[in-house]
Parts: sequence; structure tokens; C-alpha cells
Amino acid sequence: MHQDPPRRSRRAIWISAVVAFVLLLGGGGFAAWKLEWFSGNGDSVSFGKAPASATPDAGEPSPGAPSASPTPTGDPDVLLPTGPKSDFKQTAKLDDGTIIAKTRLAGAKSGFEGDVWVWTPKEYDEAKYEKSAFPVLIALPGGNGFPSNYWADRSLGLQKAISEGVQAGTSLPFIVVMPVLNPDSKYYYDGADIPGQPKMGTWIAEDVPAFTKANFRTYQSRDGWAFMGSSSGAFVGMKTVLQYPDRFKAVIASGGEIVPDSPLWKGHQAEMDANNPEKLAKKLIDGNGPEVYINFQVGTKETGKERMTKFQQQYGKGPVKMTIRDIQNGEHNGWHYVRGMKEGSLEWISKVLKGPKSQAG
Repeated sequence: MHQDPPRRSRRAIWISAVVAFVLLLGGGGFAAWKLEWFSGNGDSVSFGKAPASATPDAGEPSPGAPSASPTPTGDPDVLLPTGPKSDFKQTAKLDDGTIIAKTRLAGAKSGFEGDVWVWTPKEYDEAKYEKSAFPVLIALPGGNGFPSNYWADRSLGLQKAISEGVQAGTSLPFIVVMPVLNPDSKYYYDGADIPGQPKMGTWIAEDVPAFTKANFRTYQSRDGWAFMGSSSGAFVGMKTVLQYPDRFKAVIASGGEIVPDSPLWKGHQAEMDANNPEKLAKKLIDGNGPEVYINFQVGTKETGKERMTKFQQQYGKGPVKMTIRDIQNGEHNGWHYVRGMKEGSLEWISKVLKGPKSQAG
């Protein structure tokens, strides 16, 4: 379930270093453009512009208070930020000026404290959407999933793919929330509350969504909530959607496992079964819903399609809607999974979720 980006040869790294040095000497414009990626890193970030109707002489709000927000109209599903407001620091800037920022979250329900990164599309700050909610995509990494979340690395292109998809009309403008997946780098925890261990299932399913609702304009219903993940993160995203279909509607699961396999489950069979997608899918089918949507992605140069196909054949019926997307020449890495999203998976998930509504229409 571990995922690592492809390793580059020493020769490739040496060549890249030489090219970079030459460009820094003779390509001042290029160097300045590259440096712009890091401009402002560490600075405080506030997501969402203050509404024009805010009272100018009301004084500064307390640090933990929610920011002033316009009253939503028309859609009772819109939830304005509930507070308390988190302290965000920039970690990356994209070419379109949008920001990836990090904060520290102390989970009220799980008791676990960890880092969370967030990115909002440029539409989030546009006046025509100031009263609208936005769909949320919780992006989970593979590998250790600690102490960082590699989807917060702009080089993988996830946020850029969404922005380009919005412009092309093939993606909703998602708020992307990127929490750590595990509490340490020693084990993986299957995104579950394994007895005697940190409650990572509660962290993912309850604390992270509550944090998102506290800070951003979101939808109250599951129609605005989904996961995407790779490798071990794909398993956790799929499992969580099947486990809480009243809260989450869809998942893009790339190169992941189907059943829980953390070594920490030993001696806890009943609890492991309660986190087994096979059993969760059967329960959903037997109960006739609600409908959930699972889109598997798998590279043609990696293993795992057989287990996805078997899972689809056995449980892809009734309320459990499943598709499998082949990524041609794709390997087990985030770059290729983002390519698969650009080639169709972003459009797929955008069709089953709820997008923002502008005041003009």
C-alpha cells in the first residue's frame, strides 16, 4: 500500500542540476518565475475575501472568531464557516496566484493532532460566488502519509489539473483538503480506529470535515463531499465513503488495496471487519443505499487491476456504482494518477457532486 514517486537516476539529477545552474546564470526571467513559486511561503493566509457589507468600524475580530460572511440565499444546503478560524501559513503558490497553505489541527473527536493543507480555487474568492458553497475533495496520500501529504506538493499538478478542468468545463472548482493520513511513519493505520491506537478513522471522517466546515463555505449534504487518494490513501477514501454514505458521496481511488491489511489489526477481527470495504459494500447493497460512486484508477504498468475487477464484479451493483479507469502506460505514482484525473476521472466525479452557484445564476 506504500507509494513512492519514481526515482531519478544520478545522471538525470546531475544533468538537472547543471541545467538549473545555467538557467540561474543566464536565464534571469526563468529564475525569477521559479522563485515566484516560493514567494510568500510562511506568510499568513486568509481564504475568502471579506464581504463588502462587512462593517468597517466594528473592530478586529478575536483570533478564534469566524470571519464575517454574507448570508447565503436560495440554497438551504449552503453552510457558511462556523469557526473557529484556523491559522494558515502559505507553503506554495501556483501560477494562477492561488495558494496552498498549512495549519495544525487538534482533532476534537479523535484526540489526534496533525497537519492539514488546503487549497481553494480562484473562483472561491470571486464576488459572484461569495454566497455559494463549494464542493470539498479530501485528498489522501499513499506511502507513510506522515509527516506530510504529498498532494500538497504543487509539482504533482493536482490543483493545476482542477483549475484547468474548471476552465475547460470538465471539473468543478473543488476545495482540496490534504490531511496527514497516519500518526507516524512506522505503521499504516487503514484510516481506522484500531483499538489501542490513535483514532485515525475519526480524524479522517469527523475532525477533518469539521475543520473544513469551520473555515470554508461548504455544503451540509453529502452532495458536496468526496475523497480522492492513491495507494493506501485510495483504500482509506473508498472505505470511508462506504462506511459513511450519509456524509460522503464519491471517491477516486487510485492503485489501492481492497481490504484492510494493517499489522495492527491483530487480535481485533470484529473491528477489522467493520472497516472492510467488502463487508461495507454488501451492507450497503442489502440496505438498498444510499448510492455511492467509486472510480478506480489503475496504471497499465502496475498490478492491482485484478482485485479491482473482482471487487466490481461482486459488489458493483445496486447502490454501489463502480467504474475502472485504465491509465495507459501509467505506473504507481501520483503524477500518473493526476493524468488519469485529467483524462476523465475529474469529469466523472464532477458529474455526481454539487458545484457552486453564482449569484447571477
